[in-house]
Amino acid sequence: MTTNTNVTGTARLNFAKAAPKVFRALIGFDAAAREGLDPILVELIQIRASHLNHCAYCLHMHTNDARKAGESEDRLHMVPVWREARHFFTEKEQAALALTEAVTLVADGGVPDTVYADAAACFDEQELAHVLSLILAINTWNRVALSTAKVAGTDERG
Repeated sequence: MTTNTNVTGTARLNFAKAAPKVFRALIGFDAAAREGLDPILVELIQIRASHLNHCAYCLHMHTNDARKAGESEDRLHMVPVWREARHFFTEKEQAALALTEAVTLVADGGVPDTVYADAAACFDEQELAHVLSLILAINTWNRVALSTAKVAGTDERG
């Protein structure tokens, strides 16, 4: 069995090696979801979902990616409290962050009509479909990383 060893030394499945076709399909889905979206918006969505899911591995990866894409430290620090710091984010980013929260926490009450309507007002239909797809993708990645005990700071992308 191909395994990863987590911080506590417990062996966990190496998902990419154990299910390579599934892993490649997720990579393809993720890449398709990003198409046409602003790279900074992509990272903000992934950061917020990773906060909510307590996924340190993905949070570390996407905050680094955001910095590489030109995101400021000020805005990165404000993502978890964006509602209290709206002036740091555009209307479009706020709509995407609200949708990210609603979809990520969907079991807490679904996606409210107001949240969906705000997002639909900021994005055309294709963009909205891509934003939604990206939210679904990062939630899947968070669950893979958490289930397999991926360790923050060990990003294996080449």
